[in-house]
Amino acid sequence: MALKERYQNPTVNDSIRLRSFVYNSNNFSNVSNIEKVDIYFLDPTLRSEANPDGRRLVESFDGSLVVAEDVGKYLLEINAVSPLYTIGNYIDVWTMAIDNVEPSSAIEYKFSIYPNLWYTTPIPVVYDFKFHFQPNKFRQGEVKYLIMEIIPNVPRGSDLCAYYENLAIVSDLKLSLQQQCGPCAPKEGDLRLILDEVSVDYREKKFGYYQLDTRELDCGIYDIWFTLEFGTNVYISDRQQLQIYN
Repeated sequence: MALKERYQNPTVNDSIRLRSFVYNSNNFSNVSNIEKVDIYFLDPTLRSEANPDGRRLVESFDGSLVVAEDVGKYLLEINAVSPLYTIGNYIDVWTMAIDNVEPSSAIEYKFSIYPNLWYTTPIPVVYDFKFHFQPNKFRQGEVKYLIMEIIPNVPRGSDLCAYYENLAIVSDLKLSLQQQCGPCAPKEGDLRLILDEVSVDYREKKFGYYQLDTRELDCGIYDIWFTLEFGTNVYISDRQQLQIYN
């Protein structure tokens, strides 16, 4: 059983992290109460005029099972065990009271459960990945997300490309950040290492997101690189540059 985000191609018997982020005037804000989260399977055989997307209730979770990770950041982890969960499309409906005045609202999100990724080949996995990230400049004091993209280095438009894209989606992605040596930086590499293979915060298909806080970082040029792991293979990207300026 693997632990995956909703957009990380979960399969049957995986644990799935379902998240809900709540903002008020562009700031993370807590709601008054989360009453429940209902999981519906979208069954094409049940579509009707009264039920156009074929919703069938799979599970209902009391709001007490939802974890408040931080202000306005909520997490529900479900176990997509068979035969309760099958391959297909789902909706998670969060019933929450924003405040003590307005009535409760039902907020809907989507996720899918995919078939297992089987593949046969006469040779081991030998292809490579490229890594792209943005932005590459931060003003000192900014707190915002780095966006990382994993690009398979295989022929585009082929079944092999789709296979490697799915490998990237389900694999662990980590990043490292090290200040380049200079007049204001120590010579020892370990003292200049700011992030050492830390896992990204969130995954969305072939993208990864990490919130970088530059408030305590010095201005200058930093080396940034990425590590992707799956099976017995470990891919480490070339070092790229990120600038923090005043």
